[in-house]
Amino acid sequence: MEQLDLHIGSQNAEQLEGVTEDNVSLESSALPLAVRMRPVELDEYVGQRHLLAPGKLLRRAIDADRFTSIILSGPPGTGKTTLAELIANSTNSEFIRLSGVISTVADIRKQIKIATERRKIVNRNTILFVDEIHRFNKAQQDSLLPDVENGNVRLVGATTHNPQFYVVGALLSRSLAFTLESLSAEDIRVLLERAVADKRGFGKQKVKVSDSAMDFLSSACEGDARKALTSLEIAIMTTETDNDGVIQVGDAEAEESIQQKIINYCDDGHYDTASAFIKSMRGSDPDAAVYWMSKMIHAGEDIRFIARRIVIFASEDIGNADPRALTLATSAMQAIEMIGMPEARIILSQAAVYCATAPKSNASYVAVDAALKDIRNERVQPVPSYLRDPNSSGSREKRREAPGYQYPHDFEGGFAAQDYMGVPKVYYTPNGAGYEHKIKQRLEYWAQCRQSEAER
Repeated sequence: MEQLDLHIGSQNAEQLEGVTEDNVSLESSALPLAVRMRPVELDEYVGQRHLLAPGKLLRRAIDADRFTSIILSGPPGTGKTTLAELIANSTNSEFIRLSGVISTVADIRKQIKIATERRKIVNRNTILFVDEIHRFNKAQQDSLLPDVENGNVRLVGATTHNPQFYVVGALLSRSLAFTLESLSAEDIRVLLERAVADKRGFGKQKVKVSDSAMDFLSSACEGDARKALTSLEIAIMTTETDNDGVIQVGDAEAEESIQQKIINYCDDGHYDTASAFIKSMRGSDPDAAVYWMSKMIHAGEDIRFIARRIVIFASEDIGNADPRALTLATSAMQAIEMIGMPEARIILSQAAVYCATAPKSNASYVAVDAALKDIRNERVQPVPSYLRDPNSSGSREKRREAPGYQYPHDFEGGFAAQDYMGVPKVYYTPNGAGYEHKIKQRLEYWAQCRQSEAER
């Protein structure tokens, strides 16, 4: 039989001779900081609490060691490879890594053969990690199916694409699929501070990183832990020690390491800039709106926050003056989730420019607040008897026959001049801008019809 490397147990004594802590640390220090700082236990893992918090499905699957295949999707630097390694450690499985870019079907078959022998001889599972699995063609993905099905390997695939479109259906149906999210600035900062303090990082050196530099690196890397750690490493490694032998990393060093300018974007800056963005759209100035939006993007603001503000604005400040604004803003919010940065900036710009140049009306906003105020402060009106549902399971015909109710479709123009509230209140007053001009004309005509009916 062909001799197979099963990777079982620790290295033998002969291999360990001459290995000391000094030359091990020397070897590991040559690795990139992002690799050195990979956690070795699941509790060290930062982020993805929606998947790994106690009681969540992925955490339960790992803790129970009950899964056949897992597909991890999400933006770069969110911890897909790290999580795959931790799954292997947590389940006491051998970890084999393949690349969807360079690995072939022969590579797959070789590793599956080794995994099969390992399972037979030492009864140990193998985690076969396929990075960039979307780069595998259909034949390569299909070659995994039989061995995933019978448990010879436990597949963990990672992709930056939507697996629904890039992973074959047969493989996806046998897998638990999880979406990793971009790390928050708080999560990134935890990783950066750990890298400065931990012996695997720069804990053996005298390094001080200013708070503002930490804040900048945490937010400017757009939720990408690898990018943040690489930038920190560049900043530290390229900065000379001061007279006390300390490497001082400040704003300038942080800017150079990531080749971006630090923007004053503390808590007040966040709210002030968002306010300027909204007011520029309200003031119909697309240039100012794009400028303040660009400041937020450059400073590392969550693009979902920007999109939410545009959606709110489309209803609050445009409303029925241009009903398409809300549709476009909502579509933009959905699109940035699928596209991500940097292209998401274009989608946000389109939505912001459309809203800034649209006709404006806050009539719907004023209407609901006025109605809510009356509901809170005045006696709540009972529903008129002719508007009540005579039979909750009744047909449309029964509703039409409710005593006193006039079915609008029985009248010309689909309008019946009847009272729907019981009190003469007006909440919605369109201002006549854009499409609200037509709405205003329609409401005025209906008001005249009601007046004529009342005078009969």
